[in-house]
Amino acid sequence: MKNPRIYGESPYSTAVIHGGPGAPGSVAPVARELSTICGVLEPLQTKNTLDGQVKELKSILEKHGNLPIILIGWSHGATLGCLLSARHPSLVSKLILIGTPPFEEKYAVNIGRDRLLRFDEEERAKVLSLEEFIWDSVEEDKSASLARLFRMFAKIESYDILPYQDDVVEYQLAINISVGLDIRQKLANGELMAMISGIKCPVRAIHGDCDIRPAEGIRLPLSSLLSDFQFILLEKCGHYPWYEKYARDKFYAILKEEILDK
Repeated sequence: MKNPRIYGESPYSTAVIHGGPGAPGSVAPVARELSTICGVLEPLQTKNTLDGQVKELKSILEKHGNLPIILIGWSHGATLGCLLSARHPSLVSKLILIGTPPFEEKYAVNIGRDRLLRFDEEERAKVLSLEEFIWDSVEEDKSASLARLFRMFAKIESYDILPYQDDVVEYQLAINISVGLDIRQKLANGELMAMISGIKCPVRAIHGDCDIRPAEGIRLPLSSLLSDFQFILLEKCGHYPWYEKYARDKFYAILKEEILDK
């Protein structure tokens, strides 16, 4: 697995960070589109701890990026982008967050419940069965099942999703479990919010109004913490703006404007 994947021509002044955790390649469509205006890196996270992923990302950016870089993080990648920017502020000139998960537990506690409520009864039973199979202790390859679950989530977490090709290189269950547990523990003890307090660069947060992750869980904490923060709510949009029929064009217009507005 080539890491990072590279798009466009040097200098590589922008990096796009994938979600999951454990879904490398999920932001490839964004990287390809943005490469029409700048060189883009797509780092692929391979470490099974949050700290390890921050260190890995730092190493990739230092080796391949035109620093300080514009860092664009989606979902788990947004969390990772915040942690990297706080710990190593000299590496990042601007941070753009997309579909960011909450940094405080009170905003995260009902996400799983609310997601299930969006499914009809038959689909909900399939999701619960898949989750039970994925999270049990039987040692076997479950990447295909994790991929199926993520695709079901993508459909229900979108407003009007366009047909798309899944660009994930490999669904990595071990990383998803390990890093996900790490994040949940840091949410529970309040550590996650404290860990991002060192962010100095401008931050822009793009969030769909139909995203299962509550918008106020990003807008309120970050607006109180950061001196240069803007929150952009996209209408008719869920967790995957680049796949949304009604929001896709506006999403890319915002991204390109932020990249060009240095």
